[in-house]
This record gives sequence, C-alpha cells and structure tokens, in this order.
Amino acid sequence: MVETILVVEDDPAISLGLQKNLRYEGFEVLSATRGDEGLQTALEKQPDLIVLDVMLPNLSGFEVCKTLKRNEVDIPIIILSAKDQEIDKIMGLDLGADDYLTKPFSVRELIARINAVLRRKKRYEKELETFSFGDVEIDFTARTIARNGTTLELSPREFDLLAFFVRHPNEVIDRRQILNKVWGYDYYGTARTIDNFVTKLRQKLEPDVRKPAHFVTVRGVGYKFVP
Repeated sequence: MVETILVVEDDPAISLGLQKNLRYEGFEVLSATRGDEGLQTALEKQPDLIVLDVMLPNLSGFEVCKTLKRNEVDIPIIILSAKDQEIDKIMGLDLGADDYLTKPFSVRELIARINAVLRRKKRYEKELETFSFGDVEIDFTARTIARNGTTLELSPREFDLLAFFVRHPNEVIDRRQILNKVWGYDYYGTARTIDNFVTKLRQKLEPDVRKPAHFVTVRGVGYKFVP
C-alpha cells in the first residue's frame, strides 16, 4: 500500500521540492499552504504522516498539531521550523509531534526521519493491539484507555509513555533511556520530565497513588512497570 504524506508548507520552493522528492521516493503526496487548510486536509484525508511547518498563515503549525492531538487524531507529525531554540523544540514535541527538524535541512535526512517514524508506527501497531493490567484496559489501535469501564483522558505523550512501559514489563529502565525512546534523541528535556509524566500516570492508573504497584520507582536508576 502506498503511504500518503501531507506537506503543510507556505514557502513555494520548499513545498514543491518536498513534493517532488517524496513522490520520487514512492509516496503519495498531499499539500497545503495554510495552517487551517492543512488541518482540514489532515482531518478529511487522514494521511499516514504530516510534514508540518511552524510559521503558517491563518493557523500556526503548533496550533495545527495541538488541535489534531486534542481531537485524538493519531497521525505522526514531523515539524519543520526556522526556529532552533530549545523551547520551540520542547513545545513541538510536548504538543505531540514525533520529530522536529530545523531549517535549512537536508531532504535526505527528512526522508530518513519520515521512514523511521513510519517504521515505528508499523512496529507498534503490529506488536500489540490490546493490553490490560489491574483494572486498566488499553486499546492501542484506537489509542483509548479505560479503568473499570470508564474511559480515561491521556495526553498523546502520556499514552506513548504508557505504551513504552507496557512493551517493557518488569524491566528496570533508566530515565535517560525512557527519554530517548519516548521523546526522541533530539529532545533536550531532563530526568524531571520523566518524573512528572510518571506522576500523571500514577494519578490516573494506580489503585493507590501513595503506594504505586504498577509504576515502581527504582531509586537512583529509573522505573519498572509491573503489570
């Protein structure tokens, strides 16, 4: 099956260059030049991946990303931006983007990153569809979670962290490894980022937050997920 990439970029030269190269690589390509247009195309066409510029007319790339994730539209996103400040990268990734590339960039590197994100998506979808522990049930295909039959709200990043734990049961995993695997190697966060997100998972999923039974702290190292 041919995979579809949506390019949301208002610079005509960059957009045309990306479309040409992506089609050469065998992808079907959709395009948009405004943020609102890109959001509408993503919702209607459901592409396999979105290459999303940050500085867009009508609606910024960050707002597009935020809106898609808020509406639980699970499409991988690679952000393109002329902004190379750490805070901009953190913002994009925290909003649910899967990768972040600063301009100017190599088209070959972008295509490599696209292929890597799509491989991860396929691997995760193939490996596990549903999982349960305690009174929690996870549907990885629909990206939904229920506890005692009640649907819970998790952010995209919380869900990704939970999925990572589920795929590594009873393993002691250090914080840096979690950060690299869930947030990506280009993410500049700290161990405190992991602690904050684990706290959120405990509050939503543990029977007793004061005595975690599933998301266990391994002092001086990181965490262990016990189903």
